[in-house]
Amino acid sequence: MFDKVHIPVLGIVENMSQFICPHCSKATHIFNHGGGRKAAEMFGIPFLGEIPLDLKVRESGDLGVPVVAGAKDSPEAKAFQEIARNVAGRVSAQTMKSVPLPVMQAR
Repeated sequence: MFDKVHIPVLGIVENMSQFICPHCSKATHIFNHGGGRKAAEMFGIPFLGEIPLDLKVRESGDLGVPVVAGAKDSPEAKAFQEIARNVAGRVSAQTMKSVPLPVMQAR
């Protein structure tokens, strides 16, 4: 669909890639893990990263303090930061490939 309307796809993020136990910090794959990466490979687009299903993410969001602000060094925050870096890189690369828009100047 995005191809038909000429919207570039920056990449794929695998959401809820694994559940992180709040008690023991063990990762459990509740859903089939790796589907995002496989889809990215199948469609030939970048894989941007994985976001774990974690209680801290939900709790911090409910409090209005994103996990990247409230728990900067947590694995969850690092996952979001990695994806943000990857998205920024893709936006930069996409911008370099795009046709410049006309500039309007006041008289």
